[in-house]
Amino acid sequence: MDKKYTIKDIAKMAGVSKGTVDRVLHNRGKVSPTALEKINEVLNVINYEPNLIARNLKNTKVYRICVLLPDPEIDTYWLPCVNGIQDAITEFKAYSVIIETYYFNPESTKSFLSTNEKIIRQSPDAVLIAPLFHKETVEIIKQYDELEIIVNTFNNQVESSSIKSFVGQDLYKSGRVAASLMNLILTDGQIAIIHIDESLKNAVHMQEKEKGFRNYFDEKKLSDFSLTTLKLKYSNIETKFPAFVEENPNLRGIFITTSKAYQIASVLSSIENRKIALIGYDLIEKNVNFLNQGLVHFLIHQNQKRQAYLGVSTLVEHFLFRKEIPETILLPIDIINVENASFYVS
Repeated sequence: MDKKYTIKDIAKMAGVSKGTVDRVLHNRGKVSPTALEKINEVLNVINYEPNLIARNLKNTKVYRICVLLPDPEIDTYWLPCVNGIQDAITEFKAYSVIIETYYFNPESTKSFLSTNEKIIRQSPDAVLIAPLFHKETVEIIKQYDELEIIVNTFNNQVESSSIKSFVGQDLYKSGRVAASLMNLILTDGQIAIIHIDESLKNAVHMQEKEKGFRNYFDEKKLSDFSLTTLKLKYSNIETKFPAFVEENPNLRGIFITTSKAYQIASVLSSIENRKIALIGYDLIEKNVNFLNQGLVHFLIHQNQKRQAYLGVSTLVEHFLFRKEIPETILLPIDIINVENASFYVS
């Protein structure tokens, strides 16, 4: 069994007093560079970990963290985030921290803003935001900053000096990954970049993906391909998209920049004699079904569950254990096809 080292043990091994070790472990008082070096050497050798639970019990402060999340009953993309947040709640349940989730309608800026007002009335120490509406997010971040409330964001990136941390993927690079996959499937022809969004207010993350996609083809000088951008709303996919396909007989590939690849695949399944490569995002059930049917070729997994968990846990560890919050946490860009999807979908 691993030996449980005490301050007395560490002091003896380092050749310093117990008081000196105590000052180092609890980051209080002055310690000479020589003594600090000796103690750190011992701590590294014994792989010392402080009893964080015992230390936290001495802290009477209860920290409140609020998560502002799109309602997963309206958009199932966000459902794994609920599980990620619950994982963090379970992990830190022994500590003085309250983690609460507030849902807003992802199709309504009014809902987004009113839910934010509810959070402000709770006087949280920190918030984690899925910044679905860029302009409105910038405004509410200013409010939090004035109230000295820490802000983390995840999934979509917003440029603001008041944001402590962003958790997600490099959206530009994920667009390049999608382009490289499309280049493996096709040798020439027209490729459509399709943005699907009810309000099109949440355009920043889609634009970054498109920039990366186009940059790949420009950089590789792949002149046998032509790229077209098509913006669709949920309400007009079944009418506007079939007309687009009919008007573009040389269409060979489609890159969908949101989690709604299944909507395009569903329409394509009813169009005869057209083989079109589809690449989209996210392992929601409908996308995976079309992946297994061969109508979607690749999905890029954004691991939104992990994003939400890290967004919350970095805040908790900052408050409880005084850990620095990383400015950016970028997750891997996972490529999913029919052969490996079962490893990602439980």
